Amino acid sequence: MSAMQTEELIRRLAGHAAPVRRLVHPGWRTMAWFTLSIAYTAAVVFVNGLRPDITARLAEPRFVIEISSAVLTALMAAAAAFCAGSPGRPVWERFAPLPFLALWLASLGDGCWRDWLRLGAAGLTVQQHFHCFPVILATGVPPAVLIFVMIRRGSPIAPFATTGLAALAAAALGAVALRLFHIQDASIMVLVWQFGSVLALTGLGALFGRRLLPWPTADLG
Repeated sequence: MSAMQTEELIRRLAGHAAPVRRLVHPGWRTMAWFTLSIAYTAAVVFVNGLRPDITARLAEPRFVIEISSAVLTALMAAAAAFCAGSPGRPVWERFAPLPFLALWLASLGDGCWRDWLRLGAAGLTVQQHFHCFPVILATGVPPAVLIFVMIRRGSPIAPFATTGLAALAAAALGAVALRLFHIQDASIMVLVWQFGSVLALTGLGALFGRRLLPWPTADLG
């Protein structure tokens, strides 16, 4: 490119550049999303009513670990999504939810092991519960819409990771709500239908990353 062409390009960019507002720190955006989403999730649980055995379940350490790790997965996935759309952030931040996701999976795996010891093969029987997917999807739609609107204000430098993490955050909260108002205690069922639905929604979110977060174009003509 010649010097004249470079100067012309700079002139056009300067003439057509829109004012840019600096992004709010990912931490503040995460807390704003998490506060609103938790409030919505609590409202969903309130409308559906807490499961009748909630007091007994909250006395079980494994159930508390399961719910806590799911909530922390949602929180850290949202933080990672906002970080992934902020230029100059380290790549390792995108993996922040993995320890909590692994803890969530481990709590369900421990439950499967205990069910197998107690009931044998019958404790690992998988029945059809297709309703889990649409319930988690419906519960997670408002948090998903909110986070996708917020991440579109960032830079689409990692669209697949950003949208996948955003979908994970919303789906994890949907799974938490389902566990609080719907009785389904067989760990293998929770693992397959609820945790599996979360992973499926995460994959779908990542699949459409480029469509949801395209690079903006400007007419410099």
